[in-house]
Amino acid sequence: MAHHSKEPQITVLPPNKEKIRHLWKVAGILLVITIFEFITAFSMPHGAAKTSIFVLMTIVKAAYIVGEFMHLRYESKVLLWSVLIPIVFIVWMLVAFVYEGMKLSDINFLGF
Repeated sequence: MAHHSKEPQITVLPPNKEKIRHLWKVAGILLVITIFEFITAFSMPHGAAKTSIFVLMTIVKAAYIVGEFMHLRYESKVLLWSVLIPIVFIVWMLVAFVYEGMKLSDINFLGF
C-alpha cells in the first residue's frame, strides 16, 4: 500500500512596495519627533517649558502611534471621538492634579 501525501502549495507573494514605503514614512516621522525630544532634553534647562514640551511630544507620538498602528485613523469619526474626548478629560485631570500638588507643597502642614 502506497501512501500518497500531497505537499502543501506555498505561494510567495511579491512585497507590497506601497505598504513598505508607508511604514518607512511612519518610522521617519516618529524618528523626527524622537530627535526633537532628545535635542530638547540635552539643550534646555530643567523647568516648566521643558516638561511641557515633553508632555506635548509624548501626546503627539502616542496619538500618531494609535492612529497608524491601531488603525484608529482609518475608523469612523464616532469611534475616533469616543476615544479622544476621554483622553482630553484625562489630560485636564492630570494638569489639575499637578497644579494642586504644586500649591499644596507650598503649604507647611505641620507648622514647622
